[in-house]
Amino acid sequence: MPMSSLPAAILSHMTAINNVPPPPLHSIPNLKKSKHINYGQLNALCHIRGQHSRSMSNILSAHDTFMKQYPKVFLHQKPRLPKLFKQEEQRELNEGKEESQHQQPDDSNNIAVHVQRAHGGHILYRPKRATEKFEEFLAILKKLPIHRTPYEHKTVWKFLKTIPDLTFQLNDKHLKTLSKTVFSETWLKGSTVVANDGFYVILKGLARPQTNVYKNLIEGSDSPDSFIPQSFHSFIWSEELKNASLAEMYLPSYDSMLSKWSTFGTLEVMPQNESETQMFSVVTEDDCEILKIPAKGYAKIKEEKIKLENMQKLKLIRMCPYYEEWPTLSIYELIALLKWKKFPPGHVIVESGNIISFVGYINSGCCNIYRSIIGFVKLRSNKVKRSQKLVYMGKLKEKESFGEISVLLQVPFTCTIITKKEVEMAIIEDKDLFVA
Repeated sequence: MPMSSLPAAILSHMTAINNVPPPPLHSIPNLKKSKHINYGQLNALCHIRGQHSRSMSNILSAHDTFMKQYPKVFLHQKPRLPKLFKQEEQRELNEGKEESQHQQPDDSNNIAVHVQRAHGGHILYRPKRATEKFEEFLAILKKLPIHRTPYEHKTVWKFLKTIPDLTFQLNDKHLKTLSKTVFSETWLKGSTVVANDGFYVILKGLARPQTNVYKNLIEGSDSPDSFIPQSFHSFIWSEELKNASLAEMYLPSYDSMLSKWSTFGTLEVMPQNESETQMFSVVTEDDCEILKIPAKGYAKIKEEKIKLENMQKLKLIRMCPYYEEWPTLSIYELIALLKWKKFPPGHVIVESGNIISFVGYINSGCCNIYRSIIGFVKLRSNKVKRSQKLVYMGKLKEKESFGEISVLLQVPFTCTIITKKEVEMAIIEDKDLFVA
């Protein structure tokens, strides 16, 4: 039976294919491993036991293990931070809202800058050297304090903190306040600087101390006993030299010369009659720049400090239970007698049977109250021994007072008071109370 044309064509094509040799084999291309996958962890993940188990507990255990190990398959690259470029301008941050912006000098006409740029040099403004900062400090002191910017006030404050004779006596808060009142004075060579009205710091030049010394001190000794140098070339003056008619002016040797950063004078406001007889003075050997801190400025700081302490004492007494209804004038009489005192932990303030020597107002911390009790202890030999023990009775907390009855009536305390932790309290000593 003859075949149709289509099957015949298919048959002939299959016959032709069978006679054709197979194509040559090609190698499989290598797969590139990903940099973000840890293949060791991936292999361990694929061979976790219990994945194909029929037990539900094994499947859950395998699932938990799989979920814990799965994040370790991926490698996490460390983030690379951008490079930091040097700023071409340095700014001094200011405390407050205002910020002082200092423009760099115009270098458009500076040939050295253009030559440096042509050779590939970097134009970076270096930090100010010590001499430049000091010259800036002198220029600021020439201005009146009211005309200075916040940045300039901060600069003066930083320099004051480098003077040991000031930091030894004043804290940063007081120095910051004083920095807004100081100024500099220019003294010509041979001038006499009388320092009865302030504290002075030599910034430029040399000065020789000048003091009153009794004639017999000079004749009987090679060195004057009344001139006592302190650290950093500051000095004090003998209180014995109050009779100017029996004294003469004495200039110390060159070794005691006052140079840069030397200090002299006083921060205390002296009475008029005392300042006339007790002169604190130096003689300038060069043209000098001298920083002056007025004693009146420091006196204002002390007044503000006393006001703050009095307000704190008033608030403390007001909060004590027995003084809530006291009139303010009566409390102010107590404030004048109060003194701050701190006691370490475990300190026995008063023992039972003794009269306490002060009235205390606890500002911070607490004290334990114990009662002394005599008991009997049975021994192994069927004997009884008397023993004294302290039994805890209560606690004295913050804003509580004690000792009034014992001091006023001079009766012994019936309990023992021991500090539990560090205690700060305001006290009135019995001698001050009875005198008042």
